[in-house]
Amino acid sequence: MSAASEWRAERNVAARARLDRALPGIFPAPVLRHALSRPLIPPTPRLAVESYWRAHLLRADRLARALATRSGHPEGWTWRLGTEKGSGLAATFRMPPSPFREPAHARGKGHCCICGQPVFRFGWHRDLWGAAVPNKNARWHAACVAAWKLWVAPSDQVKVLKAHQRHRCAASGKRLFKTAEVDHRVPLYRVWREHRDDPWPTLLGFWGAPNLQVVNRGVHVEKCGREAGERALSRQVALLRTAFPADRAEEAAPERLPVDGTG
Repeated sequence: MSAASEWRAERNVAARARLDRALPGIFPAPVLRHALSRPLIPPTPRLAVESYWRAHLLRADRLARALATRSGHPEGWTWRLGTEKGSGLAATFRMPPSPFREPAHARGKGHCCICGQPVFRFGWHRDLWGAAVPNKNARWHAACVAAWKLWVAPSDQVKVLKAHQRHRCAASGKRLFKTAEVDHRVPLYRVWREHRDDPWPTLLGFWGAPNLQVVNRGVHVEKCGREAGERALSRQVALLRTAFPADRAEEAAPERLPVDGTG
């Protein structure tokens, strides 16, 4: 046995003993099975839960959006952008809207600032222990943490998304190359422009797995080019509407090309 293997074996013996001491009488069985199968066993229940959701990102994404649906659209909330410190607002439309991070809609200690639902022991989303009260020291579900990382940096999870697509390009159906890239099916600028008033739980789907795809780089470059042309045309039309009276704006607007770029 190599020195590294000896160190790992000794480390896992100590971690398993520490985990066994800290485990409550009730603990999610899939999480424990996952923890014990790791090359390095998590030494605490909390770390075991976090490791489980990191390894099941798409499941975490579905759960986080389901919990958001349970919370529903906060009354009086609208999707806004801002840079003021403490406002809880995102500075760009590329970040998913999170109303429960805004002071006016925050649900306080023990509630997840992403989905709004109560957080229980070890960052779990259900009260398996019958405590009847959330963990006042927690502000995130472990699943929502994993989902948030997928939403804000989907390119970091390209390996998981490739496997989900069986290593086939979502656009061409051809095998994915090493240079394949993650893309939003509906670009986020269109979400901001066309879906801004949708219910908040529905909006989250545009950052989640339903709107994510892995495509080969060439396909992605072409799609980005078409989207850039569409945005440029929209800006040009907006400028014309400002410069010309309403009855002449349509007449002065350039001819719109088909979406596929062919003429």
